[in-house]
Amino acid sequence: MYKRVTTIFLLAMIAILASAADRQMSITLKNASTCDMPNYPFLIALTDGPKVASALVMSDGKEIPCQLDDIDGDGKFDELFALVNLPRKSQKTFQITLSDTGTPRAYEPKVYMDMMLTNSKIKESNKQNLYISQLTVDRGVNPYSMLHHHGAAFENELVAYRIYFDHRQTVDIYGKYKMGLELKETQFYPDKAQAASGYGDDVLWVGNTLGVGTLRGWDGQAPTMISDVEHRSQRLVARGPLRTIVEVKDEQWRPQPDSQPTDMVTYYTLYAGRRDCRVDVFFNREVNDLKFATGLINVKNSVEHSDHQGLRGCWGTDWPVSEKDSAGHKRETVGLGICLYRYDVESELPATKDNYPFVIKTSDNRLTYRITFGSDNESFGFHNAKDWFAYLEEWKKTIIAEDQVEVQ
Repeated sequence: MYKRVTTIFLLAMIAILASAADRQMSITLKNASTCDMPNYPFLIALTDGPKVASALVMSDGKEIPCQLDDIDGDGKFDELFALVNLPRKSQKTFQITLSDTGTPRAYEPKVYMDMMLTNSKIKESNKQNLYISQLTVDRGVNPYSMLHHHGAAFENELVAYRIYFDHRQTVDIYGKYKMGLELKETQFYPDKAQAASGYGDDVLWVGNTLGVGTLRGWDGQAPTMISDVEHRSQRLVARGPLRTIVEVKDEQWRPQPDSQPTDMVTYYTLYAGRRDCRVDVFFNREVNDLKFATGLINVKNSVEHSDHQGLRGCWGTDWPVSEKDSAGHKRETVGLGICLYRYDVESELPATKDNYPFVIKTSDNRLTYRITFGSDNESFGFHNAKDWFAYLEEWKKTIIAEDQVEVQ
């Protein structure tokens, strides 16, 4: 299993090594930046200590909602997660109690996720019922059409994403009109009554493009699909109440016919209250012999924004489905964004008819970047390119500031 909990960039991770039945600790987070962080992801790795059954996080005498997650699926919680408020130029102290008895505390769900097989006996697209938690297929098997909404889907009150379960592994999006959790009711495909009452819908046609930050191979001239694999998997790792994590695994992937087989695991993490999705990619070896591609779909008639240091975005309008299937749909206006670490960028390529692409690389066995989007349908969001691009610039500043939070 990939050591995910020891390789995520510093989200205030602390290893818990004590052995008492109830373990208590005090952790202070210092935000020295000028960025407010209302939803800072506070993560504690539970490693090498006794099994944790329940946890309590307190600050200033108030209970902070948290969740315990079993990332590697071994039946033991290995991460404690909370979203905390860190105003600019401030520090906060948190009291944490870990217990080997009880069960995780219940908090109001702020996120939702699902994956399901298509039930051919049910004709309605929003009433499917064959829920699954994971699926692995062998070489040559394409489960895209066997899965409802074609792969794992996940949301918070602002946005929703899905990951195609095929050789494309495209990241696609669902835009909302109003804040709230919807996928349990619409299952990514609202019926006419739901649409009339203000539920959201698929707002982007992705085809074979990079969608929103999809990772692909690179053959020296163009992005390549994740095709030559022995086994392909999707797994629902964390279901909330504060974050969702989807694991996508490609075993024995050969990016080129003469490439060394490589295992790749990608985690897509969505936090409550945030538009952006974190993408963490791990390989079972150092992959400095490989290059990869990612970026954004070139939405028809879109305008582009880039700081030429890893941040790129676009704002445009197109049909959310292929034009031949556009009956009953309207054109959708969206803003897309991706933020890469500058040192992972090999080159920022000019726009093609399909994509705003990057060639990226890593000197070791991991990659991390963020993706985000907004829909012009939102009553709470952005409605023009100028405001969207201003948001992207502030988003990058916050990402940099989060990396610099001090743990005391």
